[in-house]
Amino acid sequence: MNHIRRSIAVLLIAVLSLALSATAFAADVPSGVEDGVLTIAMECAYAPYNWTQSDDANGAVPIANVPGSYANGYDVMIAQKICEANGWQLEVIQSDWDSLVPGVQTGTFDAVIAGQSMTAERAEQVDFAGPYFYATIVCLTKADSPYASATGLADLAGASCTAQIATIWYDTCLPQIGGANIMTAAETAPAMLMALETGMVDFVCTDMPTAQGAVAAYPDLAILDFSGTDGDFQFTEEERAENVNIGVSMMKGNTVLHEAVDAVLAEMTPDDFNDLMAYAISIQPLSEE
Repeated sequence: MNHIRRSIAVLLIAVLSLALSATAFAADVPSGVEDGVLTIAMECAYAPYNWTQSDDANGAVPIANVPGSYANGYDVMIAQKICEANGWQLEVIQSDWDSLVPGVQTGTFDAVIAGQSMTAERAEQVDFAGPYFYATIVCLTKADSPYASATGLADLAGASCTAQIATIWYDTCLPQIGGANIMTAAETAPAMLMALETGMVDFVCTDMPTAQGAVAAYPDLAILDFSGTDGDFQFTEEERAENVNIGVSMMKGNTVLHEAVDAVLAEMTPDDFNDLMAYAISIQPLSEE
């Protein structure tokens, strides 16, 4: 009996130690907004989620590390709502796509609001608040392309394609297309679209908002949406949720910021998100694409 009691006591101590360690870890992670400023990073080149413009038209905000330039887009609008609700100032940093997760991990910026999918792989490195958008995965091709009539992925066999580097589109979606000629990944979304527009590839894979923004900029493009058909990209339900949910990433254990952001996003509906995205698409500078 004493042996059992000792075992139970040891177990309780171990559990308590883990709980205290988790609490201490969370307390050690700064929120980043102690100074009243929310510093976020984005590419500033990923319309309609975010882009760069030359003035503050339509509510654009200065890019802190690119003097004379301003950021706007859906991500900026979401960030502004978060800041307004919490009484914070907004600071936007331009950062390359591959630098976004490392920047959050090192505390270079407080959060990333940049059209990031809430994938399991990323969630191992950062915490996600949200979602703040639900985006269908689609393909884009030229309207006069022989692939414009495709009704499923099988119809894209033999075509050349690409997508943005370090995305679910390039790493997971394109390999599902049997017989497709997968070219080198594009460094940015604009580079991906330019590869399509100039005929370097027959189609690209992206999400619906990016595709809609691209068609607004390039009317000669057509969206291939196989959603809800047998010819669509195949994922488990959990994987699909990860792939279509866009979230706000921040340092692991940053519960203060996480809860503050979630509280704002929880007040918004999918219709709110869609309406705001439609507005972003309507004001994107077409010359930036």
